[in-house]
Amino acid sequence: MRYIDHTTASIHMKFQCDSSVDFNLVSARYPVRLTDYYASLVTHSDDAIWKQCLPDIRELEDAGQCPDPLDESALSPVPGLIHRYPDRVVLLVSNRCPVYCRFCMRKRLVGSGDAPMGDEEVRAALHYIATHTEIHDVILSGGDPLMLDDDSLKTILAGLRAIPHIVIIRIGTRVPVTLPSRITPQLCALLRTFHPLYINTHFNHPDEITADSTSACALLADAGIPLGNQTVLLKGVNDSVATMRRLMTGLLALRVRPYYLHQMDLVQGTAHFRTSVRTGLEIIRGLRGHVSGLAVPHYVIDLPGGKGKVAILPDDVEINGSTLLLRTYTGERVTYQDI
Repeated sequence: MRYIDHTTASIHMKFQCDSSVDFNLVSARYPVRLTDYYASLVTHSDDAIWKQCLPDIRELEDAGQCPDPLDESALSPVPGLIHRYPDRVVLLVSNRCPVYCRFCMRKRLVGSGDAPMGDEEVRAALHYIATHTEIHDVILSGGDPLMLDDDSLKTILAGLRAIPHIVIIRIGTRVPVTLPSRITPQLCALLRTFHPLYINTHFNHPDEITADSTSACALLADAGIPLGNQTVLLKGVNDSVATMRRLMTGLLALRVRPYYLHQMDLVQGTAHFRTSVRTGLEIIRGLRGHVSGLAVPHYVIDLPGGKGKVAILPDDVEINGSTLLLRTYTGERVTYQDI
């Protein structure tokens, strides 16, 4: 597997945090990468884009956080493949992203080597999928799958389509937001040959909806690819009803359907982004009835320990102080500690 050629922005002094010492201290543990395009969206220190891509000394505060809270390592029967739910798997085909988001759920892997999945690993993953006929849905993730070049993507997608019981292929990507120039007519022509294929992208703030990201989404939609969006609820970035209304209605204008609003995972180095669950519930309450139902995402908590996602609405969660009682897709009742 091979990556596309792309350049990243130099981290000039204007992008360094309050202290260059802090910047270097954090980036030594959690590296920094951003594209020239995404860097151009920063308008001032501490704006919504800055907070998502530039280091913060609070990333080194680890209390109560875990490198792998969703237990992905334990749910990986072969390297690069996660099998949590019975009928679907996640295939980590890439370890590279255009931008290293500071809230990344796989922050533990950032900087630990960014080589793509090797050919032997791809074959082992495809063999596992082929021999487990209960799997009908494969999600390509990483890193960012669209950092692979077109030939490498074609190899993986063709391998999956050769497996009779695979019905749906999904790609999770932030490329339309952080490197929209990667979305080319040639890439879209390739992807459309593997339908049914879905793409979930990742807009977190209205400022990420630009002429360039709009054009990227239009190319994908015109190729017949259904587009969804997964947003992470981030303190100080998008944790207000007004911001979320602008984002969700703006996405619909791009032909991108809001899919998930994620409660921040308990990932080491990201605690400063975490809001209370009550904040998320208030945002959903502020969307329902005030915007089109198409613009209201599922608000979900991905439970620690690999127990899966739980969708909650303002009226259907039991709250006792800072403790929530939630029911998983298997019917198990799980307590979840809020802040």
